[in-house]
Amino acid sequence: MNTTAYSSEAGKREQVERMFNSIATKYDFLNHFLSAGTDILWRKKTVALLKKKAPKKILDMATGTADLAIEAAYTLHPEDITGIDISENMLLLAGEKIKKKNLGNIIRLKREDSEKTSFPGNNFDAVTVSFGVRNFENLEKGLREMHRVLKPGGTAVILEFSTPGKFPVKQLYHFYFRRILPLIGKIFSGNTQAYHYLPESVKAFPSGRDFIKIMDACGFEKTGFIPLSFGIASIYYGEK
Repeated sequence: MNTTAYSSEAGKREQVERMFNSIATKYDFLNHFLSAGTDILWRKKTVALLKKKAPKKILDMATGTADLAIEAAYTLHPEDITGIDISENMLLLAGEKIKKKNLGNIIRLKREDSEKTSFPGNNFDAVTVSFGVRNFENLEKGLREMHRVLKPGGTAVILEFSTPGKFPVKQLYHFYFRRILPLIGKIFSGNTQAYHYLPESVKAFPSGRDFIKIMDACGFEKTGFIPLSFGIASIYYGEK
């Protein structure tokens, strides 16, 4: 499945890479500002799902500025976390944060495509993604890659935006995403396209049970999802 919200001739991968390179320095501020800090709580809940599994080796796909990887390091105390992303500028900022927090002995970063990684199969106890799977050029390919690199019994946990279905949250959500968010994003980042892309990419992305069906088709078992904040975001999970 191609969840592209673009219409130009360049491929989605190239456009996403260029977009995130351009907004990297404002990315963390805008995430926290636009969500009123709720994104921090969402990440904590995502990582908390892995506590019972106590994974020692974690892959954080589409790591961005490594917020989820850092939360996992603090909460789960794994031996090793590898964060990968296609955006070089995001990885540079992630590296600075990791250094400041003295987590360089736990978290290492690599510039890689989450849909085609260099890692051997059956390699990680857990794979995590926060707000990254909807940016995959081919969703099934990315999910199958997660499944491939997981050890048998390993868990994938995915945090992603979803679409609320109930009044009045649905109407308020759409108004905020389509009218307010692009305006604020433009003011602070100077990139209009990036914050028009967000609502369009969420609209084009399968959520809830539709996403679970795709996880099932890609080989995951014991799948499920947890809606957050009235369905504005969801945590999806599955095992190999």
